[in-house]
Amino acid sequence: MTNWNTFDLNLLVVFDAVMQEKNLTRTGQRLGLTQSAVSHALARLRHMLKDELFVRTPEGMLPTPRAERMFGPIHQALQEMRVVLEADEFDPTEASRTFTISANNYAARAVIPAFVRRVAVLAPSVVVEVRPTGMLHTLDQLDAGAVELALEALTAGGERFKCVGLLEDDYVLILSSDHPAASEPMLSIEHIGGLPHITITSSGDDTQFVDDALAEHGLARHVWARVPLHSLLSVLVGSRALAVVPRRVAADFMTTSPLIIRPLPFVSPRVSLSMIWHRRLDHHAAHRWLRATLRASVKES
Repeated sequence: MTNWNTFDLNLLVVFDAVMQEKNLTRTGQRLGLTQSAVSHALARLRHMLKDELFVRTPEGMLPTPRAERMFGPIHQALQEMRVVLEADEFDPTEASRTFTISANNYAARAVIPAFVRRVAVLAPSVVVEVRPTGMLHTLDQLDAGAVELALEALTAGGERFKCVGLLEDDYVLILSSDHPAASEPMLSIEHIGGLPHITITSSGDDTQFVDDALAEHGLARHVWARVPLHSLLSVLVGSRALAVVPRRVAADFMTTSPLIIRPLPFVSPRVSLSMIWHRRLDHHAAHRWLRATLRASVKES
């Protein structure tokens, strides 16, 4: 029988990290421990609980059924403890902690770069860990404490979650700076219909409105390629194609690539981005600073 009076809660911190990383080396890096220290902590926990907890596989540390059952309650309890134990005041210049954020593809290009740079100046010992939204359900991630803040389209969060609009954006055209049309201040709809287009498969943006606008003039979009957002620049630069992307994404692209931005000759829909968080963090000092810093970076970018 386990003696809970002498149980070392640090073992649960290690367990929680291994469950998330599935790798002992990455767990050690995350916790500031050597791999041997992580292995030793796991051995102690295995002995106390009389279960292997993890099995080594080529894909990483595979949790046993008992470890799977333990993870949710333990992770939730550790998150609650961190919130309760953190100070009521937050001094970013002295703070040393990690903020974990999930971001959709739009936010990763339009918001995250300026935000991370701002945090680096204001809070040099704070780490911002940004995870792609991917196929994970945002509210489940927030509920479990796997992420502290989510950046994506407006979501109805119900009673447990707060969802606040962060920004709205419109769409623009982008072309390589050596494109034959680069000298034109604005492209006509006929010109847009006559050029090849590159569309994006991974941003969540629906650019069907481009096809609708062209169709009203008896034109159709010729799609030359469909690529993920992170591949767009490599395909677009030096080509004779164009792409339609949100304005803030275009501005971020221009900081590193020879591109030009041109307005659309028709009205585009708006892109909306929201901050979503669990209401238990509403009045948490560090989280309030996180949200305020994010808003400030958006206003100034």
